[in-house]
Amino acid sequence: MYRFLLSRQWVILTLVALALIPTMIELGFWQLHRHERKVTLNEAIARSLAAEPVPAESLTSPGAKIPAEHRYRRVTATGRFDPADEVVVRRRTNASDKIGYHVLTPFVLDDGKVLVVNRGWVPADGPSQFAFPEVPAPPEGEITVTGRLMPDETTASSGIKNVDRLPDRQVMLINSAQEAQRLGREVLGGYVALTSPEPEGSTPQQIGAPDHGDIGPHMAYAIQWWLFCAGVPVGWFVLVRREVRDRATAARETSGADAEPETAGV
Repeated sequence: MYRFLLSRQWVILTLVALALIPTMIELGFWQLHRHERKVTLNEAIARSLAAEPVPAESLTSPGAKIPAEHRYRRVTATGRFDPADEVVVRRRTNASDKIGYHVLTPFVLDDGKVLVVNRGWVPADGPSQFAFPEVPAPPEGEITVTGRLMPDETTASSGIKNVDRLPDRQVMLINSAQEAQRLGREVLGGYVALTSPEPEGSTPQQIGAPDHGDIGPHMAYAIQWWLFCAGVPVGWFVLVRREVRDRATAARETSGADAEPETAGV
C-alpha cells in the first residue's frame, strides 16, 4: 500500500521535508539568540543611563576606543566650548525624520585636551547643502557639561561613506581621530551626546536617549519557525494519508468497472 513512497516524486518530497526540519530549527534558534542579544543590550543601556555620571577622562583618553560596556554611559567634563572650530555632520535626522545636521563643537578641557561634543540637530534650512547652516552659539566661559559617551563612527559601523571634498566645516562621520587630525590637538576617543546644559530656545535639538524598552519581534519569529518545523511532519503525514485514500478509492473504482460486464451478462 505504501510502495508509492519509493517513487521519485515522493522520495524528493520526503528529502525536502527532512531538510526543512533542521533548517527551521536552526532559524528558530537564530531568532532566539537575536532576542537574547537584544535583551542583553537593553539591560546594558538601562544600566549606563541609570549610572551616576563620571568624569569623561576616567573612561576615555586620546586615541582610545569606547568599549561596548561604556556606550551611553553618562560622563561630565569641565572646560570651554570652541565654536571657532565647530563643524556640522551632514545628512542627519531628528526625531521626526527631518534631514539636517548634527553640530560638533570642540570642548577644550582644563588640561588642554579636546572632547568632541555633539550639541544636537539643526535643520537644513540654508539656500543649499553647501552653505553652513545657522547654528546657535554654545554657552560662553568655563562650564561643566554632561552627556552620553559614544564610540567613534566609522564607515564599517555606520554604513556612512566618508566622502571627500565636502563643503567647508562639514563632515560625514563623528570620529575623534578625524577631529584630532583636523584640529591638530589631542582629542579624547569617542564623543559625547550633550544632555546638559540644555540649549536656550531648544535648538540645537538634543539627541534623544536610545530606546531600550523594545525587544523586537525575534522571540515571536523563533516560535513561528518552530511551529513551521512541527508542521512539516504533520503535513507530510496528511499528504501520505490522502495519497493512500486516493489510491484506495481509485482501486475500488477500477475493480467495480471490471466487474460490471460480468454482472450485465448474467
